[in-house]
Order: sequence, then C-alpha cells, then structure tokens
Amino acid sequence: MAPQRDTGSGAEAELPEYAGQYRLESCLGSGGMGVVHLATSTSGLRLAVKVVHAEFAKDPEFRGRFRQEVAAARQVSGAFTAPVVDADTDSARPWMATLFIPGPTLAEHVKRNGPMPPGQLRRLMAGLAEALRDIHRAGVVHRDLKPSNVLLAEDGPKVIDFGISRPKDSELRTETGKLIGTPPFMAPEQFRRPREVGPAADIFALGSVTVHAATGRGPFDSDSPYVVAYQVVHDEPDLTGVPENLAPLVRDCLAKEPEDRPTADDLMHRLRSVAASYDTQAFIPAQREQGSGAGGERARDALAEKGAAGPDGTAAGEGDGGAADSGSADAARQGERGRPRRRVLVVATALVLVVGGVLGSVRLLGDGGDAARGGAATPRATVAAAPALEPWATKPAPKKAGAPQCSYGAGKLVCAQPGLVSALDPADGRVLWRHPVSGDTSEPPVVSGGLVHVSTDAGGRSQALDPATGEVRWERDLTAYGSRRFVGGVLLLTSADGTVTGLDGATGDTLWSRAVPGQREAYFTSFGGDGPAYVASVTGEGEGARTRVTAVDPETGDVVWDARLGGALKPVGASGDALFLVASGGVYGDTVGVVRYDAEAGTTDRFTLPVRLEQALAFVRGDRVHLLGIGGSLVAVDMKAGRQLWRAETGVAQGSAPVADERYVYFTTADGRLLALDARKGRLTGETPPRLGDTDRVVAALTTPVVVEGRVFAGAPDGTVFGVDAGAPAGW
Repeated sequence: MAPQRDTGSGAEAELPEYAGQYRLESCLGSGGMGVVHLATSTSGLRLAVKVVHAEFAKDPEFRGRFRQEVAAARQVSGAFTAPVVDADTDSARPWMATLFIPGPTLAEHVKRNGPMPPGQLRRLMAGLAEALRDIHRAGVVHRDLKPSNVLLAEDGPKVIDFGISRPKDSELRTETGKLIGTPPFMAPEQFRRPREVGPAADIFALGSVTVHAATGRGPFDSDSPYVVAYQVVHDEPDLTGVPENLAPLVRDCLAKEPEDRPTADDLMHRLRSVAASYDTQAFIPAQREQGSGAGGERARDALAEKGAAGPDGTAAGEGDGGAADSGSADAARQGERGRPRRRVLVVATALVLVVGGVLGSVRLLGDGGDAARGGAATPRATVAAAPALEPWATKPAPKKAGAPQCSYGAGKLVCAQPGLVSALDPADGRVLWRHPVSGDTSEPPVVSGGLVHVSTDAGGRSQALDPATGEVRWERDLTAYGSRRFVGGVLLLTSADGTVTGLDGATGDTLWSRAVPGQREAYFTSFGGDGPAYVASVTGEGEGARTRVTAVDPETGDVVWDARLGGALKPVGASGDALFLVASGGVYGDTVGVVRYDAEAGTTDRFTLPVRLEQALAFVRGDRVHLLGIGGSLVAVDMKAGRQLWRAETGVAQGSAPVADERYVYFTTADGRLLALDARKGRLTGETPPRLGDTDRVVAALTTPVVVEGRVFAGAPDGTVFGVDAGAPAGW
C-alpha cells in the first residue's frame, strides 16, 4: 500500500464499503480468514459482518471452507452462538452476517480481570456444556473451542467461529499431513488420529478452557506449540488453582481417551450437583464501559478474533492457520539443551504434521524486504564492529530475584533491580560495583551528563552516581513532579501545573523552567542522542481524534516545532528530521497504523496495517518500524516504500519492546528468553533458554534488550543478566 499524504488512517484500501445490502461502518477485528465489521441492517439490527480477505476469495478450496463455516453456524441454534442473519458465499468477496453480541471474549476478560471466581467459573462451564450439547445435537463438531472463541454476553457464554468445524458424518476429512486447531486446546486424538475427531474433542477443549478461566494459563503450558503437543498426548494436566469442587469434572474432561470423557449432557448433570454458589452476575466487568463511546467497538470480535493478538496468553498463535517455520532447527536446539530424546522425537513428528491450522514458533505472513540501513540509533541499539562475544551470565545480586533493567553508558552495562543498582563489564559480565537504593526501580538507569542516574518508586528520589565507583555525586527529591525524563544531558521534570523544569544531568542545577505552549500536561518522550523531546496530546475520539505534537529543545526549553496531526497518535521513534508515530483505534487502543511526520518538509505519510495489533510496542531504525503486539505478532513496515515487509507470529504471549540492528530484531519474553528474528525476512534465527529460576511463575515485568557494539544484553526473571553475540543468534 503506497503512503497516503495526510488523508487520514481510514479503512484498508482493499476493503469494500458494502457486504450485500449492509454498509460496513467500522472494523471490530481481523484474523487469518477475514475482517469483521460492525454494520446495521435496514431495520436497525446491529450485525457483525465477516468479509473474507481478497487473497483467499480467489482460492476455491478456501471458498469451500468458508461455505462449510456458514453451513455449520446455520445448523446450530442462536441460544449459545451468534445467529447467522445473512450470507453470500458466492460473491466476489464472500461474507457472513451474524447478530452483533456486545461483550468481551473470555481471553480478554481473563487478561484484563484475572482468573474467574468459583461462581462465575461454574456458570461458564455450565454454559459451555449447554452450548456444546446444542452444537453436537446439530451434528457439528467445533474442533477449535478456545478462550478467544467464547464471547461473554450478559446472558451467558456464546461460542463463535466455526471456521474449522465439521459435521460428525462428513466425508470432508482433514488432509493427510495436516493438523488443524490450537495446540493448548486440542485433544490428544487431534494430534494422533486427526481423521477420527468427534464431539469428545470439544469436551477436552472445554476442560482446557475452564483451566484457563480459573488460572490464566492452560493445563498444558509452554511457549512452544510442539512441547504443548507432547504434553497433551503424554503428560497429566496441571490443575493447580482450579476449585476443588470443579477439579474432578475438569480432570475427566481432559482424559486422554475420548471414550473416558463425559458427554455434554453428563457434564451438565454433574454440574447441577456441584456445591458451588451459582453466580448470576453478568460476565462483563463494569470497567469495560469506561471511555467507551462507539458501542460497536466495545466487542473485539463477534466471529473471528484472530490476528490481533492472542490476548489469552496461550503459547501458540490464535490464528486460522499457517505453515510451521524454522521448526526443525528449534527442535534440534531443544535437544541440545538436554531435553529427553523421546520429547525431541515427538516434537519432530509434530513438525511434519503441523502444516495447516496449527501455528509454529514463527509463521511468516508477509513478503520479504531488504535489511534496514542507516538511520538514527537509540542508546539501546548502537551497532559497531567488535570481536565475537563469548556468552556470559551473571547475577549482580545472587540472593535477589526480579529481572534487572539495564542500559549502556560510560563503557559499562548499568542495571537496576529491587534495592540495587550495579555496573557490569560488558565483555565478561564481571560486577564492577554495587550501590544499594531504597525501593524498587521501574526503569533502567540512565547515563546522562557523565553520571549514572537512578530513580526509585518509593520516596521519589533521584540519585546521580559516579560511573567509575557507584558513589553518589548528587541527589534530589522529585516527589513534586509527576513526570521525569532524561534527554541528552538534561533531566526534564513536569509539575502538576504543567510547568517543566530542566536540570543539568551533570550537576543537578536548574537550567530553565517554563510551560510548553499549548500542552497542558507535558509528558515527554525522546529517542536517544541529543535530539528534541516530544510532547503529544490527543483530543477527540474515533474518527474525530486529533494529536498535537510539540518538539522541545531540552537545553533551553524552546519550542523547535509544533504540529497538529489527524488520529490518536503516539510517538515511537525518530530518524533524521522525521518523527514516527503509531495510530491507535477502538476502545481497547489497538495499533492500527504507522505515521511518519517530516518536520522540515511539513509532510505526513500514513500506512494502515492490514491486520491491527493489540497494544503494540515499536522500534524505529531508519525508515523501518518494527511493531510487536500482545500475542507475539511481529510486523516490519517500510515507511519509505509504504508497505508491510513481513509479519511473523512468534507464539509469545507477551514480549518486550523490540530492538533492531541492520541484521536482526530482538526482544525478550516473560520466561527470560531472548529471541532474534532475521530483519529481512522475519524468520526466527535464535533464542536463549528460559531463565525463570526456582519459580514457575512467569513475571509480567519485561526487560528491553540492549544492543551495543555487536552484542546483545538482557535481564531475566531469575535475577540474571546475560550477554550473547549479536551476530550469531543461531548459536545461542
């Protein structure tokens, strides 16, 4: 898609304005098969209309699959599903319209509110059992029941997306060598005997979904879908956290053999005897209404909540399907790390089978592109020639857990973790000095004005440390300031009345104090070097949203430039005279596009993402923007060419902000791994082992990798800081 000159970030150019007689008003979500829109019928009925992607509309096999989805959805009643109102499977762009159901998916609910209480959990399980009874009575097997395919309406759960369902007596069987589904919610027979999948597979999925709703994870959990496949077939489920009165029912649902599982009717009967409070409270939490203006955007997806992210945190992707990529190499690396030989063989077998609906560790969705060249680098991605690095790992505080947050400056790696700041030698990880601090630090230390600056959450104090010794050179109480940001050698502090004060990072002396014209609340962002600091404020909502961006000289407080841009935008990087911003849309603030503003020319280029990302984190290098959304979707956009270079599904539930050099894109995961993907093609090239320590708890605080002088450094949840060779990720 060519860049559009300040024409707004409207819908994707290929998308039609109408599906049959229904005008498509706004986008609810997008997935592997198509895009779901909000529409209104002539009588005022609100509909969710799924329109097949143009590229798939030309595929006869895909059209057959879509016809089957429509037929399956029509076979079941609307009591427990989204009723089909209309459809046209023979049009140039096949579509299906169902009744719009306002409500979050189970995946969204758990992600935003945590595990369900026992009463709601019992109600969910009973509602899904009723839904499956209805679906199975119609002669349909869903085959892909998972949290993102369960809508939580006020009158109970609704099962959606029959894209891979099959009639029980259908002769349209899974092709040889293909396996369709989502690993954490697939039954053992879907891996062993995919041609013999029946209603019992949906009961197994119900058990897995219940565990996810009760704990926030699955009964078989791993970031690798291949390991999950092994666990589903061979291991016992982990039911830790499932209420005691429901655990026996869930365990029976997760029986390895289909004949050992209860039917939906059996499950409903047994649930009636469970001694649990029957919570009649609506599933939808009250906070979902906050800030919601357009009702159609309150539901993420009424049919196919797929490509935007896997918000349920499952290890495998939540898409319709894609080829497993780089899997053999992954399996080999797992074997080298000492995993049992039998597991490696099972994983290798899965690599042969998983070619259709099961996502591999990385799935390539876009075309390739050249590696990024040039551009302004930030302190976290400064690349220069250096000898090959021998990998090292060290714990600055052996008795402390918590992922160290690190940055680079003054020739040292400086890291902060609860109660401690330390300096490490980047060559070998040797601890050069330690300095205790009061309270926790939520951000890495900053090297500014030749000193190491660290601010703690408790007490709001900032200390400036000597980089050679760790001794305090000066400190200041910052409790009166709501925002603090280092830009170059200046610390910018914003008070409650909007006044900004600039401090000399070397001495702590005040350089200037004034308000930023036109900006009521000056929360600054910056992107390395001695460039300006940016303030962005958004007014309005939806299509009427506008963003005012002001660039400020940190040394003087003078305004460098001021611009008003269309859309709800957030600055994410700078290169030369250009500022890059991401555009958000919908009540959940999904990332829908990228904007490049050239301050010198006063021009704006916009690119709308083909598939929106959930709350993406971004990194800019030259004219390339890398976006990593919740759920592990990683996208590379070339703003100069005005096109998406590639999209990879990493299968990571949540990753850190990405960092890129000319060869690779790096990010860390919640279990302490560091991943590297080829910057040209988006293929997984290497990953380090997990570093969770003695606990199985996956932490939420993620550390952004530090890339400097051909090396990559990161912190892990077990308190380790480690360094690897940036040029050889295949050997990590």
